[in-house]
Amino acid sequence: MSAANITKTAISKQQANNRLGQVQGHMGSMGNGEGIKTAFSADVVPQAPEDPLFGLMAAYRKDSDPKKVDLGIGAYRDDNAKPWVLPVVKEAEELLRKDPDLNHEYLPIAGLADFTSASQKLILGKSSPAIAEKRVTSIQSVSGTGALHLGALFLARFYNPSTPDAKTIYVSTPTWANHNQLFSNVKLPMKGYPYFSKETKGLDFEGMVSTIESAPEGAIILLHACAHNPTGVDATQDQWKKIAQVMKQKRHFPFFDCAYQGFASGSLETDAWAINHFVEQGFELMIAQSYAKNFGLYGERAGCFHFVAAPSENAADEVSRVGSQLAILQRSEISNPPAYGARVASLVLNDEKLFAQWEEDLRTMSGRIKEMRKQLRSKLEQKKTPGTWNHITDQIGMFSFTGLTEQQVQTLREQYHVYMTKNGRISMAGLNTHNIDYFAESVDKVVRG
Repeated sequence: MSAANITKTAISKQQANNRLGQVQGHMGSMGNGEGIKTAFSADVVPQAPEDPLFGLMAAYRKDSDPKKVDLGIGAYRDDNAKPWVLPVVKEAEELLRKDPDLNHEYLPIAGLADFTSASQKLILGKSSPAIAEKRVTSIQSVSGTGALHLGALFLARFYNPSTPDAKTIYVSTPTWANHNQLFSNVKLPMKGYPYFSKETKGLDFEGMVSTIESAPEGAIILLHACAHNPTGVDATQDQWKKIAQVMKQKRHFPFFDCAYQGFASGSLETDAWAINHFVEQGFELMIAQSYAKNFGLYGERAGCFHFVAAPSENAADEVSRVGSQLAILQRSEISNPPAYGARVASLVLNDEKLFAQWEEDLRTMSGRIKEMRKQLRSKLEQKKTPGTWNHITDQIGMFSFTGLTEQQVQTLREQYHVYMTKNGRISMAGLNTHNIDYFAESVDKVVRG
């Protein structure tokens, strides 16, 4: 090899070594936290606080005390504190397993047609004029949460009231905590209306009506159809009539959240009464419908979203246009809804015998909750626990606002291993004949201080 070639080879090796050193140095600097900076530093993406309810559940699971009581869980439990699979759901699942044509293909974007049509009849009634006049469009959702999100997204995109300030959704104070996140995520402005009275532990009806009356014309009002979460306080039918009257005068837009139909009172018709009264009054409205609680299909995420047009000669066209836009939103969010829970519910809703069995299962769940309310109130009154406790039986559904303070709640958790949300809300489903005496005794001691 010539001297020139030797020199060129040496230079090439030196250049390669230099390049290798640069790469290794770069990799080393990255390993030391230097070099490329992340786009998601702590000032951009701060650590989010833990969800209070799920944090409470985690703390309960870690607690090894044999007397611990879980009153935070928002799911039905039987008298042995175990999850309860409804007998009618077991029967429907067995029918599904035996169906030779069952497959796992995609559902249409709008969901299982037999499920959405049956859901309409359940929430609005089989003889509903709105259904007969084709003034309803429905789309299967990811439980009630998905239905709320879909409705909120539609309102954020398309609702344009004549008064700009009216593009605001008014929610009860307090309301289900997730409502705040749902609506803020789609940039829908929020305001509150009074709902729970700390003095009476009942409905602040005057405050609620006064605020709705003073809201800008055309405002969106979120209403809990029954079994208000978290308070368990519902309006009477006469109060609902007044609310509807005021909202009609102000041309407000109702958005109903219905998570407990049949579970609250044991009657599907009673629990849907408010919605149907508003439909009868000619409102244009939306409904978020969940099958988590009343079917026990918590993890299957079966739900339905409904848009009901007001009576008019253009209602069918309006429903068609709204439905088309909902389908586009659904496509970009989840594409196709989950099938299994909808199939289970659809079998029950469309079969007369299974439907009757479901109604019996609903009475079983709601009946046990009512019995726990009666027993808790009775035990506290027998002990002469300071305060009044009639609100325990006046309230309805899964939850009860006990009136306990945040400090009392903390003491119950630290000293007696009783877990509930810090605002004093308890899940009545967490009480049973095995722990109700212990809970009543613990509350009595804490209240006496």
